Amino acid sequence: MAKKQNTDVSIVLCGQAGMGIQTVEGILTRMLKGAGCNVFATKEYMSRVRGGKNSTEIRVASKPVSAFVNRIDLLIPLNKGAVEHLRDRISKNTIVIAEEQVVGNEVHGNFRFVEAPFTKIATDIGNKVFSNVVAVGLLAGLLGMKLPDILDYVKKFFASKAADIVEKNTKAAEAGFQLAEDLAGRIGLAFTIEPDAGVKDQLLLNGGDAIGLGAIAGGCNFISSYPMTPSTPVLTFLARNGRDFGVIAEQAEDEIAAVNMAIGAWYAGARAMVSTSGGGFALMVEGLSLAGMLESPLVVNLGQRPAPATGLPTRTEQADLEFALYSGHGEFPRILLAPGTLEQAFYLTARAFNLADKFQVPVILLTDQYLVDSYYNIPGFDLAKVKVEKYFVKTEADYKRYELVKNGVSPRGIPGFGRGLVCLDSDEHDEYGRITEDLQLRIKMVDKRLKKLESAKKEIIPPELFPKQKYKNLIVCWGSTYHVVKEAISRLDRDDTSLLHYSQVYPLHQKTADLLGKAGKVVVLEGNATGQFAKLIRLNTGIEIENRLLKYNGLGFTVEEVTAGLKKILK
Repeated sequence: MAKKQNTDVSIVLCGQAGMGIQTVEGILTRMLKGAGCNVFATKEYMSRVRGGKNSTEIRVASKPVSAFVNRIDLLIPLNKGAVEHLRDRISKNTIVIAEEQVVGNEVHGNFRFVEAPFTKIATDIGNKVFSNVVAVGLLAGLLGMKLPDILDYVKKFFASKAADIVEKNTKAAEAGFQLAEDLAGRIGLAFTIEPDAGVKDQLLLNGGDAIGLGAIAGGCNFISSYPMTPSTPVLTFLARNGRDFGVIAEQAEDEIAAVNMAIGAWYAGARAMVSTSGGGFALMVEGLSLAGMLESPLVVNLGQRPAPATGLPTRTEQADLEFALYSGHGEFPRILLAPGTLEQAFYLTARAFNLADKFQVPVILLTDQYLVDSYYNIPGFDLAKVKVEKYFVKTEADYKRYELVKNGVSPRGIPGFGRGLVCLDSDEHDEYGRITEDLQLRIKMVDKRLKKLESAKKEIIPPELFPKQKYKNLIVCWGSTYHVVKEAISRLDRDDTSLLHYSQVYPLHQKTADLLGKAGKVVVLEGNATGQFAKLIRLNTGIEIENRLLKYNGLGFTVEEVTAGLKKILK
């Protein structure tokens, strides 16, 4: 087995929750990025604190990578059943490095097996818990990293621990590296990724980090949420960094309290958001309608996951589009954004605060577990593109909070800023905000609120068309599927096929019908069972998209399955 020159290696670790797989991911990706390698990582995990089968994929490449692939080049199973769990992704080209007892009765002919005594090495150091760091040393060594660099990073990673823990983890990493050298010398097992010096200074973020940074850049200074996978990383990011950026993070007693706190914060002049998932958003729906009647700005990160009810709480899906669009009693406008990249997650989150403030509507970010938990290296954000735009006014004595204006956007005052009384009411109200049952005024107020959507349509984010403006086939997708579809289209190697990706799904861009009409064949791809975005397109354009690639088993699309699915439809 000779040393390989690789441009893209897919590494997968699999084991029980509590075995430290995320530790391996955290150390290895940052270590490799620091060495100039492009990295991408994503995970799938069960809803349990201990046990089960969890896996992490780490792609290491000489060029930027940012999509989930089915292929496994190197697999490290850390407990029995891990190979079986991943059997559909394992091929004869997969190299499995493990202990014999972990592989168990699996037929070695289905893959290339290399024995490695992780448990014995870790136990000799002091505890089998160090097996994961042995794996770090092994993988870093196989990928061509130098031992001093590995040990230096491991020491930094565990610097907050006791000296004895740092020493044993360092020994574990060194033992893993020596094992890599042994395998390279004995059977020629090693990989070489060409480093890029420019990668070292890039950011390594996941979607939760990007949304949190975007919120800060957008002027967010208050978040109230109740923890719920996969939305919690946004809350924890802002809580962890809040002191440095003037953000108050409140873990509310429930989602009802969270959304009402956020509405109250906007009323007082703050720029607030909530972060939740489908079940939590269900509890927030009455508050969402309250925001609609009060004409209050509101920013919601809705981390989608498989439902109904608790469903698969740690998996991914794109099935809350219609929920976000139609939730709330009565009729009132809202804006739906759906970032597909880390850059979009940053810039769209920042923009969400300006849109909410300007049009006095809820702005909902549709994210999901795949986007929130996946991370890869990117260049830094251009802060010159981000501006905090505040639209509240200084009130006069005769201030009318709900003045009947032509564009529907009444001047929004803040209590204490000016001489006017800022009166709000959840009942129907007059221009001053006082309760009314004047039925003709009711009609005027409803019409006024709905006019805001027409105003907001002037600032719709256009969909991205890639790679060509002229096409025979058009692949339509939205949200987190961006990178997977983009790489799949590149693999098709067809000059007649383009991607149309929507990062704003409502209001729908006015050129949608024209863009779809230019294609001979249109395919929509989304992570739900009923084609929710396809239905939204039909509702707004009258165009029925019959060709659909849908996935709803709780896992994200892989590049290979999208490529195969498109080949079948486009043949």
